[in-house]
Order: sequence, then structure tokens, then C-alpha cells
Amino acid sequence: MLIKANYLDFGPTLAAEKLAERHGLRLGVETVRRWMIADGIWRDRRERLKPVHQPRYRRDCVGELIQIDGSQHWWFEDRGPQCTLLVFIDDATSRLMHLQFVTAESTFDYFAATRSYLQRYGKPVAFYSDKHATFRVNKVGATGGNGMTQFGRALDQLNIDIICANVPQAKGRVERANGTLQDRLVKELRLAGISSLEAGNAFLPGFMEDFNRRFAKEPFNDKDLHRPLATDDDIDEAFAWKEERTVSQNLTLQYDKMLFILEPTDAGHTPPLPPTRHHLRLSGWSVCHPAPGPRPALSDLRQGSAGRSSRGRREQEVR
Repeated sequence: MLIKANYLDFGPTLAAEKLAERHGLRLGVETVRRWMIADGIWRDRRERLKPVHQPRYRRDCVGELIQIDGSQHWWFEDRGPQCTLLVFIDDATSRLMHLQFVTAESTFDYFAATRSYLQRYGKPVAFYSDKHATFRVNKVGATGGNGMTQFGRALDQLNIDIICANVPQAKGRVERANGTLQDRLVKELRLAGISSLEAGNAFLPGFMEDFNRRFAKEPFNDKDLHRPLATDDDIDEAFAWKEERTVSQNLTLQYDKMLFILEPTDAGHTPPLPPTRHHLRLSGWSVCHPAPGPRPALSDLRQGSAGRSSRGRREQEVR
């Protein structure tokens, strides 16, 4: 077809003109339009209109829904590196609850930021996020695991819901806050002469207080739905990277290019180990923890530099 070969990115009107001028084919614009729509190279005007997103009412109470997002930007302009600002904003009041500069939007950074949030405010009913891989398993056809990301598993362990928005417009409060912060916060950092993540994070509490005084709304209901951390809420254990491994018949397991050997004892279990960066559990029972103990029962055999683990903060669950 001439249109596909020569005028693939032309509109129907221009394509009809060129067909007449260059090929002697005089066709009506509507005829060309119908042909192009049928061939899938043109979309009807109604299909090209942006979808309408109806506004979603705010939640009634503080702590009922906390929108979270990461905004990558040149926050320090040319004075410092590009970085990401993690933003926690309350849906009921548009109040900035927590801000934190990090190098990148990663699971470990969300672990640290969420931990700080929970220690200050308690547990909200739910967090509202996008479909970033930190919050949602995006691999098509994934069959392994329990369907949760590390962050989702940590929240589930603490009885906090995670809701993933289908479109950015659904979490408009945090998206609009990102735009405002990229204007106001950048200028405030410039006036304060701040050029590093450490100095920026020290500056953020005062900025948040002033921002909320100016822009936060009153909630429809004065009740605060944050729940205090319970005695059995172990946030150290919750916000640890966990992976399952199966112990072989010769009492070995592999992780991160390292081979771990479990040595049996007369008591039928492994005694405690000296401090280690890896924490292992066998069928839910701890076989390694950072407390002094007798002769090590867990050895890690390293093969040159390949044995250096980049996941020192992760905790392995072994069964």
C-alpha cells in the first residue's frame, strides 16, 4: 500500500494531498482516513483523546492512607549529584510525613525510610504506591516465591497493606507534591548552600514543618489511625532481605556464590555462631545469630573475590 510505504506518519489530509500530487490518485480525505484506521496506522480522534480520570476523595483520617513515591531530580542543581527524594505524604491532609534523600530508589532505601516513619508515627493502615519493582512483582509468568516483593513481605509481616496504583493520576497527591518540591525545595536548598545528601537530609525536617504549616489541610475526622508498634513487631527482622534455600543431604547450601556448610552436633542442631553478616534459620529455628558461642558450626568457603557478598544486609531464611 502506497500510504504504508511512503506516508506512514502522515495524517489523512496530508496523505490524500500527496497521493493526488505525486501519484495521480484523487481520493476523498474520509476515504483515506477509513483506510488508514482499518490498517491500524491512524487512530480516530475519540481514541486519541486523553482518558478522563475522575477525582478521588481524600481519606477521612490521618494514617488511613500514606502515598509514597521516589522523585529522581537534580535536587542540588550543579552543586551536587543527581539523587532521589523519597516522599511520604498523608492522603487525608496532604501533609508531608517523611522526606529522605537517597542515591537511588531501592528496596533497602525504602526499608530504611519506612523504618524511620514507623518509629516516629506508628503503623498506618496502608501505603499507596506505583508499580515500581520494589512494591510489586512485575515479572510476567513468575512462578517462584509467594508473589510478594521484599518490601511487600515486610509490610505484610507488620500488618500494613500495600496498594499499587494502576496509573500515576491515581496517586495525584504525591505526584503533585513532587512537582511542588522540585520547585520550592530546590530553591530552598540553593539559598541554604546545601550540596550533599547528608546536609540535605539534615535540612528536610525544618523544611517539612514550614511546608505543612503552609499547605497541609485539616482532615475530615480528627482520629489518627496510626497504630503503635506492638511488642511483637520486630522491625529489625521485618526489614531484612530474606531468601529461601534448601539444605542438601550433605548439609550444605549455596547463596551469592558462597557455599555454607552446616556441621551436625550431638544435640542434633547447630550451636550459636560468632558475629556474622548472614543470619540463617532452619525450619524457623535460628541456627546462627550475632552472639558469641562455641566452635563455629557454620563455615563459608570463599573462592577469591567472587566470595565477597554485596548483600551483607540480607537475611537468609533456610528450610
